[in-house]
Amino acid sequence: MKAEIISVGTELLLGQIVDTNAAYLAQRLAGAGVDVYFKQTVGDNPARVQEAVRLAMSRADLIVMTGGLGPTEDDLTVAAIAGLLGLELIRHDAIAEAIGHFFESRGRTPPETVFKQALIPAGARPIPNTRGTAPGIHLEHDGTTIVIMPGVPYEMEAMVTDYLLPLLRERMSAQVVIGSRVLRVTGEGESAVEVRIRDLVGGTAPTIAPYAKLGEVHLRLTAKGGPDEVRAQLDRGERLVRERLGRLVYGTDDQTLEQVTGILLADRGLTVSVAESCTGGLIGERFTNVPGSSGYFLGGIVAYSDALKINLLDVPPDTIAEFGAVSAQTAGAMAAGVRGRTGSHVGLAVTGIAGPGGATADKPVGLVFLGLADADGTRTHRLQLGPEPGRRGVRLLAAQAALNWLRLHLIR
Repeated sequence: MKAEIISVGTELLLGQIVDTNAAYLAQRLAGAGVDVYFKQTVGDNPARVQEAVRLAMSRADLIVMTGGLGPTEDDLTVAAIAGLLGLELIRHDAIAEAIGHFFESRGRTPPETVFKQALIPAGARPIPNTRGTAPGIHLEHDGTTIVIMPGVPYEMEAMVTDYLLPLLRERMSAQVVIGSRVLRVTGEGESAVEVRIRDLVGGTAPTIAPYAKLGEVHLRLTAKGGPDEVRAQLDRGERLVRERLGRLVYGTDDQTLEQVTGILLADRGLTVSVAESCTGGLIGERFTNVPGSSGYFLGGIVAYSDALKINLLDVPPDTIAEFGAVSAQTAGAMAAGVRGRTGSHVGLAVTGIAGPGGATADKPVGLVFLGLADADGTRTHRLQLGPEPGRRGVRLLAAQAALNWLRLHLIR
């Protein structure tokens, strides 16, 4: 079955909201074994909505639409589809009654405009809305199934679970799924990673596609078939990638670097504290985004000025005077200082030049030093991230590199 997703809403085209509905639908359809070949986004304009649906009908068996089902004047999806298909809009009494009950149960009087949602195309099947007032619409026309749902994610997702997926399960002749697995890679850029797995990327069963992220590369593995076959293909693909990339692969699917690093710390019964200068607390924020991180993350000190590095982290004044605040020596002293101050097993530190100012010939924008201190001593690491990522990018990449360096230290 070939499907197409159409998102309706001028606010989507203006960038005022992000279309999370299309991503959700694509994932759920893939899980049901349905191929999504195209997505369209169209504004609240009847003629353009009809044009989008007409195009989708020429190339898809299933059209899934969201948006434009509400009571206001710009909610025109249903009327536009009815006009395209030459269908009369008919008031559905059961829907009107449900809308009235929805308002009355909340002690409110329904405005007359809300009953616009009870008008559905002749021959269509209403899809109950258990979380709102606008019903979904299910139409069959010339061999194409059209399912229209509200744009409110909370309402749409319930219809997908309760109506659309059961409908698809009834129609699929065999249990076929499209499964994906994402391998998360950090420590090398997209081109370097691609060189290592170039022959795998062009293959099948599973297909492998790289996607560059800031500080990471995501490798999406995709397979289609029966559930057991898909699982076996994804396991095979993951094994091949890991054989090529080794420790560059830090996690799968939704795992974050801070989650993986936290698991390593917890498994080893270790605690960590951080001393941050140029990253301004980003590492601490990432650690504390993870539920349960209080079991291994003791805290952090953001020491941006030289005075705070000296007074709060016990960095020797002579070290800063001789080598500068951005140096391997200062990074190491910061790591040792925060470890000593907090009593953590590991101290992690970062100092650098995020730019655009503050650089010298010897210390350009993007120069970052990491420090790590534990019972075995103190070590440092130099990074040259360059000015291209911009100030925010340098800070984010420095935090990513620090977390990854700690991860590699824990699995050495």
